[in-house]
Amino acid sequence: MPRLIVTYPRHEGCHFDREYYLDTHMGVVDAAWGGMGMTGAEVMWPIDDAQPFACMIAIDFPDQAAIDASLGCAATPGVLADVARFTDIQPLVYRTA
Repeated sequence: MPRLIVTYPRHEGCHFDREYYLDTHMGVVDAAWGGMGMTGAEVMWPIDDAQPFACMIAIDFPDQAAIDASLGCAATPGVLADVARFTDIQPLVYRTA
């Protein structure tokens, strides 16, 4: 299953608002990409602050074309702009086959 993986690598003094992420940001993502083919998402939290990532998410799509459509849609800048509302971490994004 093709996935878009987003990780938030920790840095000294970083902050990440889990409540905002789950209650608001995931709604922004769903509103932007749900109609573009996104079929689901799995949010993963570290067991403790010693882990290298504050959060990881795997977003499912039926194919690479749906990922391309989502990333290229008019709503994607809003998804990216919303990141600053819950963290100061620059997310890393990559795809799986």
